Amino acid sequence: MKMLGRFLRDAVIIVVAALVVSFLIKTFLIRSFFIPTESMEATLIRDDRIIVSQLTPEVFELNRGDIIVFVDPGGWLSQQSGVSEDDPLSRILNGISVFVGLSSPNNEQHLVKRVIGLPGDRVVCCDDLGAMSVNGVALTETYVQLPQGVSKVSSNDFDVTVPDDALWVMGDNRYNSADSRRNMDKPGGGFVPLENVVGRAIVISWPQERWTWLGNYPPVFSEIVSRLP
Repeated sequence: MKMLGRFLRDAVIIVVAALVVSFLIKTFLIRSFFIPTESMEATLIRDDRIIVSQLTPEVFELNRGDIIVFVDPGGWLSQQSGVSEDDPLSRILNGISVFVGLSSPNNEQHLVKRVIGLPGDRVVCCDDLGAMSVNGVALTETYVQLPQGVSKVSSNDFDVTVPDDALWVMGDNRYNSADSRRNMDKPGGGFVPLENVVGRAIVISWPQERWTWLGNYPPVFSEIVSRLP
């Protein structure tokens, strides 16, 4: 009986320790999300699982080109379907991952986009060649997916200056993304408050054949000079 009691005690300690570690990881380091739409194709496709580092922007600064997960600033998701796990097995597995801290219980309140404009940046689209510019520097966006025969990187023109505490974000699938451009009539004018940022997507974790690190394409933004000190 003593051995059984000791075994049960050790098992409880191990489980509690595992839950504490999982909670700390989720709270301070990483979280897992999955992609419900085609707005970030071809970088991210529907049902990709991604790992998000919560050390950005709390510890490491955000950069143009980063893929971020952020909480809906208000009304962005009103016309879109939320994330769903339809079959019972998926619901069970997702419930377990939420319990141990490796998935988010409220994915439907989050969006995934690429950072184009940092605080103070002036983002303008489009020039005569169909390109977007940041602080007067035209971008050659190698990650963008456009319809066949289209060279203009946005279906609508805009000229915005990013507030000090916000970001301008866009989807890679430019003609199928409800991003900052599509929400300029919403509270906040299409800008994402920095406080809404959950973290930076760093890797596609599933499916296995899609595993890859997610970069931010430094050469695309290397010539841009920030307008804020």
